[in-house]
Amino acid sequence: MGILAAAIAVGLAAVGAGVGNGLIVSKTIEGVARQPEARNTLQTIMFIGVALVEAIPIIAVVIAFMAQGQ
Repeated sequence: MGILAAAIAVGLAAVGAGVGNGLIVSKTIEGVARQPEARNTLQTIMFIGVALVEAIPIIAVVIAFMAQGQ
């Protein structure tokens, strides 16, 4: 039962990260379309946001592995 719970937790974290990345990138594209001269700044902020969002599933995997060890 613990393996199933870990799989669900990691799966939900991955889905959440996918949705979050989609929102970040779409809003960045909207911002560049409205103000093309701010492209470099927006792109830098986008990459930082994507990196932070991608940390969530990695943390979920680590927690799932830790829970399996007990």
